Amino acid sequence: MSGMRRAQPRAHGAGALASSPWVVVATGVLVMVVLLIVALASYRSRGPAFEARPADPLPTYSLPGSGATNPARVAANLPEPVVPGLTPRRTDPPPVEVPVVVVPGGPSGGDDVPTPSAGGVVPPPGDPGGGQPRPTTPAPPPPAAPPSSPVTGRFSVRDSWNNEAFIGEVLLYNRDRVSRPWTVRLVPPPGSRLVTSWVEGAPQGTPRMSGGVFTYTSGVNVGPGASVPLRFHFENTGGSIRPSRCTVDGVPCSGL
Repeated sequence: MSGMRRAQPRAHGAGALASSPWVVVATGVLVMVVLLIVALASYRSRGPAFEARPADPLPTYSLPGSGATNPARVAANLPEPVVPGLTPRRTDPPPVEVPVVVVPGGPSGGDDVPTPSAGGVVPPPGDPGGGQPRPTTPAPPPPAAPPSSPVTGRFSVRDSWNNEAFIGEVLLYNRDRVSRPWTVRLVPPPGSRLVTSWVEGAPQGTPRMSGGVFTYTSGVNVGPGASVPLRFHFENTGGSIRPSRCTVDGVPCSGL
C-alpha cells in the first residue's frame, strides 16, 4: 500500500485556540477577575491610612448675656470666641436724675446747702453720672426786710427795790405824719412776775404774758410827732432790773 497516504495528525496549540474563540474570552475574563481581586486586596491593605476620622465639632458661639457656653471649650479651659460684629455692652442701669432743692443758709446759717427733695438722694462725689455739672434750682431771693416802723421806743428804769422788783418804761415816739398803732414785746428776767402794766395819759391797750414774753398792744394809735409812755411793774426779778430784750413793732428799743 505504497500508494496510499498516511493521514496527517491534527494540529494542537494555537490552531486549537483559533478554532475555539470562547476559550480566549473565558481566559480574558478570568485574568480580569484575578486583577480586580489583587487590586481590592492592595486597597484594603492600605486602608488605615485612609480611615475616615470624625469631623471636628463646629465652634459654638454664644451671645453676651445668653448664658450658653461651649462644653468642649469649658473642658479645655479655652476662652469663648467672640461673635464677629457683636460687641458686649454694659448693662449698668442709667443714672437717676434726682431733683435737688437748695436750702438758703443751711442748718447753721452758712452757705446754701443742697438737700434732696422727697424720695431723692444727693449723688456723692465721683458718681458715674456726676462728671457733668448738674443744674440746680437757684436759691430763692431772700425775703425783703419789713419796712422800719416809724414808731420807736426807748427803755428806762423808773424805780427799783433791792434789785428784786422794778418799774420800767418804754417811751414810744411816732416819727410819721399820720397816727400809728404799735406793739411792745419784751422778755423780763427769768422767774419774774408781772404785777401790772399801764399807759400814762392815753387809753389802755391789751397786755399779755405768755411763755416768758410780755406783749402790749396799743388801744389807740399814737399821733404824728407825739409820744406816749408804757410802764410795767415786775417783781421777783432775781437781782436783775432790766429785760433781756425789748422791741417796738419788731425794732429793738434803745436804752438797753
